Amino acid sequence: MTQSTQAAHASAPVVALHGVHHTARPTWKLAETVHFYRDLLGLPLIHAISAKGWGPDNHADFLHFFFDSGNHSTIAFFYYIGTERPDWLTVREHYQDRATHTAWRVRDEAELLQWRQRVEAVGIPLRYQIRHEVIESIYFNDPNGYPIEITWQVRPFSDADKQDAALTIDSAIELERARDTGAAFASIEPVWQRKAERIEEATADKERASVYVLDVPEFAALIDVARKTDGYQATALGNGYVRIDGNPTLQFRRKELGFKPAVWYGALTGGLTGQIRQFDMDALVIAPGDAQ
Repeated sequence: MTQSTQAAHASAPVVALHGVHHTARPTWKLAETVHFYRDLLGLPLIHAISAKGWGPDNHADFLHFFFDSGNHSTIAFFYYIGTERPDWLTVREHYQDRATHTAWRVRDEAELLQWRQRVEAVGIPLRYQIRHEVIESIYFNDPNGYPIEITWQVRPFSDADKQDAALTIDSAIELERARDTGAAFASIEPVWQRKAERIEEATADKERASVYVLDVPEFAALIDVARKTDGYQATALGNGYVRIDGNPTLQFRRKELGFKPAVWYGALTGGLTGQIRQFDMDALVIAPGDAQ
């Protein structure tokens, strides 16, 4: 970062956000969308804009309408009159499409289960209910195919989560920048390896595989199993992480840990030293070795 850029950042005002006002998407199913959100989900229709385009000749006339989604937030839609949905906006059953979705918060598990009962009672097909790390959610689609999630947060985010997020993202950005100069970056493993180097600046013991576990409830089973396994050593580092060292290899079984797949596939999110030799639905094996 240049000195002029640093100066500009330093002079920028300190500002804050106060939640989401609205999310918005296009719809080509006006009646179905209103029926789904107002009648089936019970979200009040609270505002609508009707406009003659917005200036350009190629901008269709439209309706822009809002439903109350709680806590001063809304979900909104644009209905472009006389148009058809373009192929490039078709919602597909692909994980990259489903990454764009709306997730509403409820206060606790009881409210989540009440929402599940309502969704099923009004005939909306439920995709699934799953707990992944700090949240548990139900998922279903609206008439346009847009994914909807209703979730409750099992525990609040902590300073440890904030520190851990910075280590993860900083490691990934470093690898992304290296990729721009020709280095390979095609999997999550180098992120975990680079993160481990950031957690412990001292050179790790290359003779043993190690994993770093953020000391939070969702990953506690890793630490518990390690402490019961001959030859494994679990050491609290005093910085929010526990390092588990192998003998020299580390092996974990998903069912022994009691992890759902969504948590299992993120079990190494704290970082690792060594090389992954197996990581499938049933087993995780990490062997000693330098990061490649």
